[in-house]
Amino acid sequence: MRPFRFLLLFLALLPLAAAPPRRVVSQAVGTDELLMALAAPGQIAALSNLGRDARYSPVASQAQSYPTLKDSDAESVLVFHPDLVLAASYTRPETLALLRRAGVRLLVLDHFDSLEDVYADLRLLGHALGRDAQAEALIAQSRARVAALAKRLQGVRPVRVLAASIYPFTAGSGTTFQDLCDHAGAINVAAVAGLKGHQPTPSELLLAWNPEVLVADDEPDILARLAQIPAYRLLPAFQSGHVVRLPEALLSSVSQYRIDAYEALARALHPERFK
Repeated sequence: MRPFRFLLLFLALLPLAAAPPRRVVSQAVGTDELLMALAAPGQIAALSNLGRDARYSPVASQAQSYPTLKDSDAESVLVFHPDLVLAASYTRPETLALLRRAGVRLLVLDHFDSLEDVYADLRLLGHALGRDAQAEALIAQSRARVAALAKRLQGVRPVRVLAASIYPFTAGSGTTFQDLCDHAGAINVAAVAGLKGHQPTPSELLLAWNPEVLVADDEPDILARLAQIPAYRLLPAFQSGHVVRLPEALLSSVSQYRIDAYEALARALHPERFK
């Protein structure tokens, strides 16, 4: 009988070892968006320190219902006694090192450039939370939205666009902006010119690129600030007011909420397809 009792003990302990986490802390806005979409009731211990700021988070209003970190450092995270911490590859390395040293289970998501990356992150997180079915359902809903948008845009002439920013960088291929263009009926002129990733804006080339539309965030004074930069001020698109402004929270989203940005940009560039 003794071997049978040992088997029963092993089977009794196995579910405990594989039990879903009960106190999950999200350290970044991007992981907030993923976590809130998948977590079971009571599973979220805290969200990021920027999670309630609508400038950065498309789920800021929902985040009001949860505790938030005082800061993004390891000490602020550990206050909540998490059994799982979600972080992103852009989290400060020293913070990740301290969390690992504290022995906390850590899930670091590090690919965000494409929607397929988002789906992979959803599956990873869904499995970690014990919410695989919820992750697959959200992926299916997202795929359906993207397919419907692609059908609506079928046959449109892509509009030549440029990511305009007051910072001296623009987005080329392999970026979330490129992914946005790929789904919204747009051509990223920086990528066509050979720029990869986020690169210093080649001001002397912008007139030659001659984008039809500039895409910028929705900061209240963004147009006035862009007008102070000669490279933008001289562009025919800027002079004609052909600037699409999207919420920064959507432009920078690394979750399924980037689909909202696809749809918003597509409506602005191809309004005839949405009548």
